[in-house]
Amino acid sequence: MPVHHTAAFDPKAQPVVPGAFLPGLPPASLTLAHIRQAFSQPAPWEVEPLFAQAFAPGRAAHAGARRAAVLMPLVQRTDGLQVLFTRRSEHLHHHAGQVSFPGGCIEPGDADPVAAALRETGEEIGVDARFVRILGIQPTLLTTTGFLMTPVVAELETGFHVRAQDTEVAEVFEVPLSVLMDPSRYELRHLQTQWGHGRYFYAIPWESHFIWGATAILMRNFYHFLAASFSANMR
Repeated sequence: MPVHHTAAFDPKAQPVVPGAFLPGLPPASLTLAHIRQAFSQPAPWEVEPLFAQAFAPGRAAHAGARRAAVLMPLVQRTDGLQVLFTRRSEHLHHHAGQVSFPGGCIEPGDADPVAAALRETGEEIGVDARFVRILGIQPTLLTTTGFLMTPVVAELETGFHVRAQDTEVAEVFEVPLSVLMDPSRYELRHLQTQWGHGRYFYAIPWESHFIWGATAILMRNFYHFLAASFSANMR
């Protein structure tokens, strides 16, 4: 699911500003075994502090927002874990060309966010739910466009096939989890609007792709989750 409307600005053109230093994660924390343990035996952790308010926006914001769910798919490859993303088709009226996770609005027939994420993943990229192993759920984020978005972390098991819905999805691609869990890869950028209001967002440039906005926040959050879990296990 895309997490921003088609931007009225070029996110790549916004200046990079200094951000907080965070240490890298050791390879042992970037395995399915550790991620499964992190969800089965959760350690205390805090969401990305720069956007903490978006994870606890208050009851009034919940009342006016649309509920949505996305799947954060992990794929085991011979050279390590990968995270699967989609890139929206360029011709779409909203979110054109933006990198996102598969997902969308929670419909009345969906039992919960997991059911919605599985349904949308099947519709957008053709991955059958029988190949999806749910690992856990991350905190719900209120996006700038009024969605209460729940990320569902899952492993795509051997045998899955991608069949992208080409009217919506231009590309399905994978990024190494080691790249996404490297804090030095994240750029904190600042947008100054014509009304004098500032806005910050994270971005992760990778090869020809530019992962930014709420999608980058969710990956940054996943870093905090894994870091806390690994630290707890080392005590």
